[in-house]
Amino acid sequence: MHSKPVRYLVLIDAAGASVARLFDEQLHQLNEIDGGSEEIAVMLRGLAPAHSAGEPAWAQALRGHSAAERAAARVYTLDV
Repeated sequence: MHSKPVRYLVLIDAAGASVARLFDEQLHQLNEIDGGSEEIAVMLRGLAPAHSAGEPAWAQALRGHSAAERAAARVYTLDV
């Protein structure tokens, strides 16, 4: 069975800690990792955030976060 490719990485604050949430193309969450981990630093090397998660499309995907947390989040688009 093949897993879906990760398309978006969202760095968002969760209770004072940075969390990296990984999403597929349809904004279904695939995984969650400590946002300060070395793995995340490697994944983001050379990338700039495309936009914030304050856009309406992210409201459902990040429903556990406040509007302010979503607006402050950084969304990175990964190559698949």
